[in-house]
Amino acid sequence: MPRAESVVLVGPMGVGKTTIGKKLAKRLELPFVDTDVLLTKKHGDIPKIFAEQGESVFREFEEACVLEAINVPSVIATGGGAILSEHTRAALSQATVIYLSTDGKHMATRLSGGNRPLLKNGVYDWRRIYESRRELYEQVADITVDTSRVALKTVVEEIVSELKKL
Repeated sequence: MPRAESVVLVGPMGVGKTTIGKKLAKRLELPFVDTDVLLTKKHGDIPKIFAEQGESVFREFEEACVLEAINVPSVIATGGGAILSEHTRAALSQATVIYLSTDGKHMATRLSGGNRPLLKNGVYDWRRIYESRRELYEQVADITVDTSRVALKTVVEEIVSELKKL
C-alpha cells in the first residue's frame, strides 16, 4: 500500500486520469476526487474561467483544489496542468504520485468533441503541451505507468501491484 494516504494521478490531458482514477479508487476502497470537478463546483465552468478570468486565475483555483484534495485519504485525478504550480508539486510529496504516460497515438480520438481551452489546434497543441510538461510529471512521480497499449483494467492492476512495492 502507498506510503501516504492519498494516491494522485498526474499526466497529460486525455490520458485517462479520471477513468483510471475511478477504477483505482474502487479497487483500493478509497473515495475518488477529480480536481477539475471540484474546481467546477466551486468556481464554475473551466472554459468560462479561462475566457473571462484567464489561465493564471484558473491555475490558482486548481492549486487550491489539489491542496484541499490531498488532505483527505483518496484517489485523486488532477488536471493536466496541475503540476505547473510549484506549491502543488511540493505538496505532492505528501502523497503517492502515479504518472500516467502515453505515446500519444490515441489522443486525437480521445480529445475529439471535448471543450479544452488550451487545445485550439487539437492534437498539435496537445503534443506541444505534453512535451513541455513531461519533465515535471516525471519529477513528481513515484510510479510511472505507460497507458499507450494496454487496457484500463491492466493499467489499474499494474498500479495496484506497484503500490504494494512501496
